[in-house]
Amino acid sequence: MAILNKIRQRSLFLILVIALALFSFVLADLFRNSSGFSSKSQNVVATINGIDVDREDFMNRVESTQRQFGNSMTSTQAMNQVWDQEVREAVFETQYEELGLTVERDYIRNLLSQSLGGFEEFKNDAGVFDENKLNEFIANLKAIQPETAILNGSPINYQAWTNFEENIAASGKEQMYTNMVKAGVIGTLADGELDYKLENDKVDLRYVQIPFASIPDSTITVSQSDIKAYINKHKEKYEVDESRDLLFVQFKEEPSLEDEEAVKQEVLALINGKEDNPTTTNVDETEIGFKDTKDDATFLAEHSVTKLYDGYVFKNALPTNIADTIFNMSIGDVYGPYKDGNLYKATKLIDVKQVADSAKVRHILIPFAGATRVDPSVTKTDAEAKKTADSIYNVLKGNRSKFKSLLDLSSDKVSNEKDGEIEFAFTDSFAPEFRDFSFENKVGALDVVKTSFGYHIIEILKQGNTQKAVKIGHLSLPIEASEETIDEAYTKTSKFEIAVTNGVFKDVAKENGYSVKPVSNIKALDETIPGLGAQRAMVRWAFEDGVKVGSVKRFNIQGGGYAVAVVSAINKKGLMTPEKASVTALPEIRKEKKAALIKERISGNTLEEVSSSEGQTIKTAVAVNMKNPTLSGAGREPYVIGAAFGLNEGETSKILKGNLGMYMVQVTKITKAAELPSYQAAANRVGSAKSNSVNMALFTALKEAADIDDNRATFY
Repeated sequence: MAILNKIRQRSLFLILVIALALFSFVLADLFRNSSGFSSKSQNVVATINGIDVDREDFMNRVESTQRQFGNSMTSTQAMNQVWDQEVREAVFETQYEELGLTVERDYIRNLLSQSLGGFEEFKNDAGVFDENKLNEFIANLKAIQPETAILNGSPINYQAWTNFEENIAASGKEQMYTNMVKAGVIGTLADGELDYKLENDKVDLRYVQIPFASIPDSTITVSQSDIKAYINKHKEKYEVDESRDLLFVQFKEEPSLEDEEAVKQEVLALINGKEDNPTTTNVDETEIGFKDTKDDATFLAEHSVTKLYDGYVFKNALPTNIADTIFNMSIGDVYGPYKDGNLYKATKLIDVKQVADSAKVRHILIPFAGATRVDPSVTKTDAEAKKTADSIYNVLKGNRSKFKSLLDLSSDKVSNEKDGEIEFAFTDSFAPEFRDFSFENKVGALDVVKTSFGYHIIEILKQGNTQKAVKIGHLSLPIEASEETIDEAYTKTSKFEIAVTNGVFKDVAKENGYSVKPVSNIKALDETIPGLGAQRAMVRWAFEDGVKVGSVKRFNIQGGGYAVAVVSAINKKGLMTPEKASVTALPEIRKEKKAALIKERISGNTLEEVSSSEGQTIKTAVAVNMKNPTLSGAGREPYVIGAAFGLNEGETSKILKGNLGMYMVQVTKITKAAELPSYQAAANRVGSAKSNSVNMALFTALKEAADIDDNRATFY
């Protein structure tokens, strides 16, 4: 009681202590996450040249883009596409504002006329684009909004039209800006003369090459300090973004041999069916099997992942491993079970017939409203189209010579150009009714046949060689992991995850016989993990606060199974570590050390002396130019060839360091290009090349110069 009284007496003090503790907790959290001080960081995906990219607008565009492409684009791919658009718009908009560049209404109308000039809706009676028709269309769209109108066969509303105009304006503004840049990128006469002489000034030379490969790499020692010095000397080559290195072990939910055998036995049971057990007189347990069923289509629809193809195929259309067997079976025989990829199958020969391998027919097509690929101008009903087709059939039945004269009634413009004739193989994709009539009747047969395209009046003109064709049914069951196999994969994953939390990842994996797969340089916005496919969750985890080298986590993988990953390295933004840089730095450092060794040991001032002392032959190269700086017998050596052009005829160079070795060259002949009366043509070529490069290089240059604060990894 005494303690309770003391607490009551000091209740105000305790409340203050608790309040201060809570307040300090909130402050600490805010300092850990500075974004808590501002709602801006929560609502801004990025800032590009001072322009904020609103989170909600950005996400809406990403969702819209993903819907547009359906299942063919992941959310990360859609996000990257929208990001590229946002960056492009922002960096160009900055340039427009600095220049005061705007697009006036007249210019937009001109762009619209160029874009829509071929649309029938905007043409007058003379077939020419009419701006008044465009104005009427826009006014009508505005009046009926949000309802849609049809433009060039597609629905469009006023909002969509407004967006279209904005896109046209943006495209026009970018084109204006690009053209302004191109106007300043020209080829001068001096450029033309230089380009002409680089290509046409020629030298013949003799040279000795001491290849770097002549010194074994094993004799060259490269230290860590050498690599560090090389990195610092070539910083532009080794600057990297922040990244992560991972190791992972994959646990697949793959069917076991027992699972395969179980599926095989299930297929076998479906082939044979189940007889009635006479001891259970109250229940009929009879189940007709695949080999005895008379309704193959229904049986396969109920029991197989492969439905019945209600058609005939030739032998060459069957898999080679079963073709001979199937063609030697009797109707009703079943082959199998056999394994085909990830399926266990049984194949039944349902029917056999002799059929021509090709047919030549001629036809007249009378479509009706609603038929497949029908022209919008067709208004005939089904009954009206049939009546017309029957009338044509009656005429042709009495006199087939009138066939060509009636082709004007046919809507098949392609075959009309060939007198209505079509020649096709039995295996070609045709409307089933059309194909069946063409192959199941004799040459000369004439009739009206209805397909999804309309009513055809078909006459069979010719048929190819008759061959044996078979109708077969495939009873197919997928080979899948059983529940026991799935449970076993989960158990193995869980045990491994627990073990590596307290042990060395590679050691634990080796003890259990698991394969460890490394992944290097994963960026914050990457989506794919090599070997696992799309694994955005794993990438996000690797960059979360608190995740450090040695952190371990389990992830589900697409298609079933798990991956247990560990962070093996955290690579900060800046210069690459010597270990990672060594892949490209080592060959270059060795090359430099070899160059120094070769230069130091070379004795002699002539080609002959160097050739003799180094045991290398003297080679020749004829008509060498600087535009294509390649030495025959050596390779591409721009520095060596450039040095050769600085020598006089008969002069020998000092020792030169090339890409592939050390060189001494002697110029034996100099052939100057003939002077031209004008270098304007060459200047034009240079200017054209520069102008063509603007389209690709301009955005890249603006993007590199832009101030971009990218926070996408926070949201995706």
